[in-house]
Amino acid sequence: MDDMNDRSAAVNIGGQKYGLLLSTRAAKEIGMRYGGLGQLGEKLLTGENFEELITEFVWLITLLANQAILKHNLINKDNKELLSEDAVEILTEPADLEEYKDAILLAMYRGSKRNVESEEDIGDTGKNLTAE
Repeated sequence: MDDMNDRSAAVNIGGQKYGLLLSTRAAKEIGMRYGGLGQLGEKLLTGENFEELITEFVWLITLLANQAILKHNLINKDNKELLSEDAVEILTEPADLEEYKDAILLAMYRGSKRNVESEEDIGDTGKNLTAE
C-alpha cells in the first residue's frame, strides 16, 4: 500500500505489499471472535493444531489487510479489490507465518498505541512556570 503510516505494518502477499491496519472495526471484529485483543494472543499461542493456527492467521491477515484497503478506498475514492481468505491461503506459504505473526503484532501494537505524556513531564513543565 502506498499510504502506509506509523499506525500500520506491512506484509508481502503473492509478491505484492499490503498494509495491515488495526482499525476500530477490526478491533471490534477481533473482540467478537476472541473476546478481546488480549485473548487473541492466547489463541495464536495455544492453537490446538496446525490447521487451526493457519486458519486464524489467514483470517487475521485478511481482516487487517482489508482494513488498510478500505481506508485507502475511502480516502482516495479508489476501488482497490479486497482480499479473500481463499486468496490469502493460495498466495502465501506456511513458512511465511513467522513474518506474518510479527507484522500482525506490530500492527496491533501500533494501532492500539497511545501517545501519553507522563506525570513527570507535566510536573517539570509546572515547575518551570512557577517563580522561584
